[in-house]
Amino acid sequence: MTTWKPSRPRRADIEPRHLADSLDRATRRLGAPRAAVLTEVFSRWEQVVGCDVAAHAQPTSLRDGVLVISVDQPAWASQLRFLGTDLLARIQDVTGCSDVAQIQVKVVGEPRSRTRGKTRRGGV
Repeated sequence: MTTWKPSRPRRADIEPRHLADSLDRATRRLGAPRAAVLTEVFSRWEQVVGCDVAAHAQPTSLRDGVLVISVDQPAWASQLRFLGTDLLARIQDVTGCSDVAQIQVKVVGEPRSRTRGKTRRGGV
């Protein structure tokens, strides 16, 4: 069995590095964009789509240029698919990121906070 020995440190290894550089290397290996792009798209989502849409649709992943958006109702999925080109342009305008090339919308059901405490009509 061989034992692990650290390699001799290079000058670049001694200097502190920015965390963003390490995150960027990790996200690139996963097929995701730079960490700054993820931050811009996800944190500014409400500014991109408005509070009404953001209440029903949230970005869930961004990989290989495809932004996956989860919605709570099929009507919102249809609306976002219809506005796909405009939404891509809006994302670039608000965030300054051109890494989003395509949008994929998935219906995941109503968020729990909206269904909690509601009863069905008809007394069920």
